[in-house]
Amino acid sequence: MLTVLGTPHRTCEGIGRRQLLQAGGAGLFGMSLPKVLAAESVDSGLVPRAKSVIFLLLFGGPSQLETFDLKPEAPEQIRGPFQPIACRTPDLLIGEHLPRTADLSDRFCVVRTMSHSFNDHSGGGHYLQTGRRWHVPIGGGFKPTPKDWPSMGAIAEYSAQQRSGLERPLPAYMVLPNSLGRLQEAGQYPRPGEYAGWLGQRYNPVTTKIDKKNLTDNPYWRDCSDEELTFEIEGMAAGQELTLDRLDRRRSLLDQFDSQRARLDASASLAGYSAFQQRAIGLVTSPQTRQALDIRQERSETRDRYGRHLFGQSCLMARRLVETGVRFVTVHYDCVDGYSWDSHVHSNDVKKHLLPTFDQAYSALIGDLDERGLLAETLVVALGEMGRTPRANANWGRDHWSTLFSAVLAGGGIPGGRVYGKSDKDAAYATEKPVSPEDLAATVYHAMGIDPELRVLNAENRPTHIVEGGSVVTGLWG
Repeated sequence: MLTVLGTPHRTCEGIGRRQLLQAGGAGLFGMSLPKVLAAESVDSGLVPRAKSVIFLLLFGGPSQLETFDLKPEAPEQIRGPFQPIACRTPDLLIGEHLPRTADLSDRFCVVRTMSHSFNDHSGGGHYLQTGRRWHVPIGGGFKPTPKDWPSMGAIAEYSAQQRSGLERPLPAYMVLPNSLGRLQEAGQYPRPGEYAGWLGQRYNPVTTKIDKKNLTDNPYWRDCSDEELTFEIEGMAAGQELTLDRLDRRRSLLDQFDSQRARLDASASLAGYSAFQQRAIGLVTSPQTRQALDIRQERSETRDRYGRHLFGQSCLMARRLVETGVRFVTVHYDCVDGYSWDSHVHSNDVKKHLLPTFDQAYSALIGDLDERGLLAETLVVALGEMGRTPRANANWGRDHWSTLFSAVLAGGGIPGGRVYGKSDKDAAYATEKPVSPEDLAATVYHAMGIDPELRVLNAENRPTHIVEGGSVVTGLWG
């Protein structure tokens, strides 16, 4: 007979994971709480459906009525200026400016019923990337804070570091082509959501950096040259040669510093910074990293297939990274001109630039992954942080509408050619199977083999579930 926190259990009956964690937290078996939490993250018992995730965030909020939830029978002020076209999925109407995507709809599932009540870009972006409402109220700010919830990618990095530390040629989590907001206007709007937040700096993404030519330039809407597409790691000076000799000297200095501090109780921030520096040294000295981030290694025909614009080449880079072993890659389609997908004023840019570039890049990514045998083991999620209002203005501009929007999921064992959930006649509200950001996060974690009930230590060293209130959308797998 074994007693766990006052409750008797026969050893032949087995002990549940939560009971084992309670026992570990009490010091049973000589395990400290951090060690128990580390064991929990590694040994979830879930079999991963997807080795990797590619998360395409279309920041600003694409209109559901112009993309994957058209309502041709709705009144004129609602149905929109675009016509539906045929696709390979029964009961799915796709906008006419997504012809390549429509042609491979048998390889993805459309979730029509994404919904939340944080009708704000920064808060919505945080919500969709973390599965947690932002602690900053609407109108209270727009920038990342140390109190932000860790992103799904940061949890993937945490899980990878629990298994193998930092001794990897590539990180588990990367962000392309820039941190969100970096290209918007003059870069004065950094956005939350992609970071590790209170989990610590060592779990932040490794982020690449690609500049635009000037304040009015939008590299998402034009072809980019190889000189621009360096995918340089952010924080490392462009053109600065880091020789092995110099790196060895830096490492030696770091070792000396660490030895002097070994007798002190190093703070969590110092530990995080040290780990981040170790990872940076490993990255710049890794031939695997340099090769993976060299987009010129790809055949010209493949690059043309994705499109030479920034979103297309970033989607191609995402494929290269997951092929190399990166577990979670976020690709931002940023709001460079301050509007883009946030189409308040009109739908001209949606028609001329946004939908065509997405259509080309997304269809190429899904097709390329499938042809390489990678789609079954790679979950691709494409969505914005909100949708648009059913009723449009005279120029077919639409305002914020987080109550209903669409997400497109492919790979990771999810059957294609299907639609999940139903919306009302105006694409305003979900009538069946609403899906929250919490549900989406739980589903992505589940697909990766990370238990959505995993707990990690927050800034106050309290065990905290990575998802609270979300349920795995098992219906996506049929």
